Amino acid sequence: MELSLLVTEPWGDYGLIDSGGGRKLERYGRFRFIRPEPQALWAPASDDWQADGEFVGGSDENGGGRWRLEAKVPQAWPLARGPVKFWASNTPFRHLAFFPDMAPQWDWMADRCGEGVEVLNLFGYTGVGSLVCAAAGARVTHVDASKKAIGAAVENQKLSGLTDRPIRWMIDDALKFTAREGRREKRYDGIILDPPKYGRGPNGEVWELYEKLPEMIAACRALLDDKSRFLVLTVYAIRMSAVAIGELLTEAMADLGGTIEVGEMTIREEARGKLLPTAIFARWSR
Repeated sequence: MELSLLVTEPWGDYGLIDSGGGRKLERYGRFRFIRPEPQALWAPASDDWQADGEFVGGSDENGGGRWRLEAKVPQAWPLARGPVKFWASNTPFRHLAFFPDMAPQWDWMADRCGEGVEVLNLFGYTGVGSLVCAAAGARVTHVDASKKAIGAAVENQKLSGLTDRPIRWMIDDALKFTAREGRREKRYDGIILDPPKYGRGPNGEVWELYEKLPEMIAACRALLDDKSRFLVLTVYAIRMSAVAIGELLTEAMADLGGTIEVGEMTIREEARGKLLPTAIFARWSR
């Protein structure tokens, strides 16, 4: 098991401008926003943060909050990274409808895709990961329990000009879908797994990360064989360790060989180059 640090570098449509004092200042295209960030323990580089909006959080990291936005901020606006375009918007969940710290994972997955490669994206949300793989030639099955998220993913596919790419959009409970695919003896070349800490399926199914993750990893393992190329697991639950999910993946993939890599995902601040940690990950490849 290898320990790694993944760093999201700024690109044309996104950057972490400054951070500190429990907040971060980011640019999303032509707009700048302030959001809470408990892990920004240091002082900011500047006290003068000019922004087009700010998310004012609730009592804890999951506890609600709301956006205060300037009138000029639209409901949604287009952004891009490489060949993939997607709509950014100020969601009630404090993020902007995609996760920029996934950029190094997108690049890593794209390098392992190609024509004929089959990829399963579980908890796929607005589909940026699915579109990255599709743009690299893969056939993608994208699963999310939210009809709204699937609708947003389809709009991102249109915006990217990738409607000719084979993407199967599935509104379903990720664990139930994965188990059914196993019973059908379906196999995938790559799996993307980005589970929330807590969630509900379309029929009220309850997802609890700490309880369900081992079962989900076992179900994913059943969809891989000696021709498979990768599995990427990202976790935003701060109390969970990268080593813990790495050991879980090592156990599940032991008979397939290959390499297990674990570590932290970070974003490089533009002001001073500080690294802001955002999530942990474990990934298997061969």
